[in-house]
Amino acid sequence: MRAVTNLTVHGIGGTTRELDRGEDQTWVSVEQFERVVDAVAGRPDVRLTFDDGNASDVEIALPRLLERGLEAEFFVLAGLLGEPGRLDAGGVRELVGKGMRVGSHGWAHRDWRTLDAAQAGEELTRAHEVLGELTGAPVSRVAIPFGSYDRRVLRRLRRAGVTRAYTSDGGRARAGSWLQPRTSLRRDLDAAWIDGVLAGPSPARRAGKLGMRLYKRVR
Repeated sequence: MRAVTNLTVHGIGGTTRELDRGEDQTWVSVEQFERVVDAVAGRPDVRLTFDDGNASDVEIALPRLLERGLEAEFFVLAGLLGEPGRLDAGGVRELVGKGMRVGSHGWAHRDWRTLDAAQAGEELTRAHEVLGELTGAPVSRVAIPFGSYDRRVLRRLRRAGVTRAYTSDGGRARAGSWLQPRTSLRRDLDAAWIDGVLAGPSPARRAGKLGMRLYKRVR
């Protein structure tokens, strides 16, 4: 099975809402984003994903993806649609209409390891229903908020009918695997960072990442 590199984009350009603590570390400039999409254009071994449903997904990212013939998957927070700086329903429809895929990042950006039963219903059922109504198709792929998961979270996702779950574990992935590690763009990225991520981790770092993923799955 071929290996792929999954990249995660959060916000691009100037911030138009109050950011959560530490969120600024994954916010990149327009120029940095353009460097990344230029580097991955024409590479079938790289997938682009977007988290959090920021307005920059449509305002900045979408036209640059289309210019380069790129497709991407956007993981949206269904409960925050229409809030300042976020995508609204029209933005979600526009993404789908332009050939992009939309998945769920949950309802309210909660840590899925801490959910009670009511919150789990919002995050893993209601969010999918709302996004499915907007996109006109069932939503069955998710990006796990904060990359926070354990075996209980994974069991919940499987019971919810999730067909693919993206994490923030970094490194490369087998293209068809149910659980997909990703690497987030960071505000300090440069050409060397892009080259290093696309080349893949060293054997030692790869072993470390595999060990961490195994730990998360069984804890």
